[in-house]
Amino acid sequence: MPETQAMHYIGLMSGTSVDGIDAALVSISADGKPVLVASHAHPIPPAMRGEIQTLMRAGANEIERFGELDMALGGLFAEAANAVIQQAGLDKKNIRAIGSHGQTLRHRPRAAHPFTLQIGNPSVIAERTGITTVADFRARDIAAGGQGAPLVPAFHRQMFHSTRRNRVILNIGGIANVTYLPADASQPVSGFDTGPGNTLLDQWMGHHNARDCDDAGQWAASGKSSKALLEQLLTDPYFAASPPKSTGREYFHLDWLHDHLQKLSPAAPTAVDVQATLVQLSALSITQAVIRYLPQTQEVYVCGGGAHNHELMSALAEYFSSIPVATTEALGLHPDWVEGVAFAWLAHQTLERRPGNLPSVTGARHVVILGGIYPA
Repeated sequence: MPETQAMHYIGLMSGTSVDGIDAALVSISADGKPVLVASHAHPIPPAMRGEIQTLMRAGANEIERFGELDMALGGLFAEAANAVIQQAGLDKKNIRAIGSHGQTLRHRPRAAHPFTLQIGNPSVIAERTGITTVADFRARDIAAGGQGAPLVPAFHRQMFHSTRRNRVILNIGGIANVTYLPADASQPVSGFDTGPGNTLLDQWMGHHNARDCDDAGQWAASGKSSKALLEQLLTDPYFAASPPKSTGREYFHLDWLHDHLQKLSPAAPTAVDVQATLVQLSALSITQAVIRYLPQTQEVYVCGGGAHNHELMSALAEYFSSIPVATTEALGLHPDWVEGVAFAWLAHQTLERRPGNLPSVTGARHVVILGGIYPA
């Protein structure tokens, strides 16, 4: 049933960094424009975070571990939704739906039988919140021949399009992805995953310093980038592949990094110099992709956790040179909450029976309505 007045939705997002669940409570009016009402960052307990990261790689007894973690994480997503509702002081009856991205464990769009797999059981979310839940957004795009990612470009178009400037919205989560928004609305929106954003930085930091992330890029700032290692890392075929393309932590991980480091042995750089080099890898792979495939770009706006890494932001500004770089806060939405708001909006699209994918981005054969609906 089409909406006649503003309704509230909740978007839930946990990305490849597994650094917490973002819960965004959003008001969407009849014109489809979302407004952030309240936000909540819900922690993932260290033990569960470790289990998620372990399941991102092949291992023993996966089905049993998957089943239990799927249910447990569904409960945690429900906690996040209930927390943001309480924070906003809203009655649940005023919330139309929850849009839950879930936690990606595998993303294999180029497999013989392409698939994507997220956990955070939506039946548990619907049961423990009493709110209709929309989830499993990626699978239908893959069924239609697409990559299943990135899915946020349709939201970026709704939220950030300018009629005066060609914009790129750059999301730097564990994986970095770009959305190109041409000023001419008759031109197609495009986008793709450029490669690692924070994932290698976070994994290397955890491996050497037992911390989840390099706060503001301070450790990387104390090192010196290795030209030889950077050139070696950039030989990976993913960087040269043409869009549409998408990837994940199951591809860019510590074993991947160690394989490249072994090729430089015994002249491999120190741990801190590797961290400095990984900042350059993320920044350079992003800028090279934009310059090569989106050459009409006039301005770049960054969202996601990478917006807090000063070293990475400085490197981006240097590589982009004459193209100005800012965060989405300049466009009215804090960079931490863009993806949470996006999945609230995608739930709205689903319930309104409107498509949520962009074939020009994912490579799908046609537009589709995304997600499965789990009634309250």
